[in-house]
Amino acid sequence: MSTLTQTALAIAAHPDDIEFGMAGTLLLLRQRGWKIHYFNLSTGNCGSMEMSAAKTRSVRRKEAQAAARVLGARWYSPIADDLEILYTVSALRRVAAVVRAVKPSVVLTHSPQDYMEDHMNTCRLAVTAAFAHGMPNFRSAPQRAPFGQDVTVYHAMPHGLRDGLRRTIAPGAFVNTTTVHKVKLAALACHQSQQGWLDASQGMNSYLAAMEEMSRALGRMSGKFTHAEGWRRHLHLGLSAKENDPLRDALGKDYVVNKKYETELDRGR
Repeated sequence: MSTLTQTALAIAAHPDDIEFGMAGTLLLLRQRGWKIHYFNLSTGNCGSMEMSAAKTRSVRRKEAQAAARVLGARWYSPIADDLEILYTVSALRRVAAVVRAVKPSVVLTHSPQDYMEDHMNTCRLAVTAAFAHGMPNFRSAPQRAPFGQDVTVYHAMPHGLRDGLRRTIAPGAFVNTTTVHKVKLAALACHQSQQGWLDASQGMNSYLAAMEEMSRALGRMSGKFTHAEGWRRHLHLGLSAKENDPLRDALGKDYVVNKKYETELDRGR
């Protein structure tokens, strides 16, 4: 496969998901000259107790666009409504079109295990779209040409750092987001409509404080950083060369492998 380009694409379910667990890594990559791209699959239309679905779509679209500007990322339009992100051929064709347009060397997406189906279905769509990036016989919608370079997929930590059965999920690596934490917080603050919704629906108190708590928890787990994001690298088969770890190569000392996780992988657990 051809030489990697320095481009990262974050694929998440809802407006504000990227800011919760992926934006710090995107910011660090942008500082190092990477192009970064921002793709939420859902409009976020159910994320309000007061506004109609149509009004919520409009507000959350503007909030996501503002957040993408804070991050310095290119924004892409959503393809579904809340709770309607489904693993279907039509959805896969649309996600594949964005992947092929961006030609990322890195795809950041949700954990395969998370607390809600929108996140897990987004993960599945992102992985398959990345897998199909070089398949000329799979049609995207709109049609985009396949490309041949390696793509490495990384999975973010689930909300609460646990799967749907309450089991702890450990990162395979930690990224030091301390130096970009204020910008990450500013991007999340663009999603002002979510303050009341997350308080009422999920008991998050301040959604800004919830992100802060998660990044500090990951920082403590790293044993090195004040704020961190956690990542698990997807199996390379069908995607890239086995040894590829472009986040490690790009981020240097700001990327620390979780040795316990890697040891357990080596033991076949």
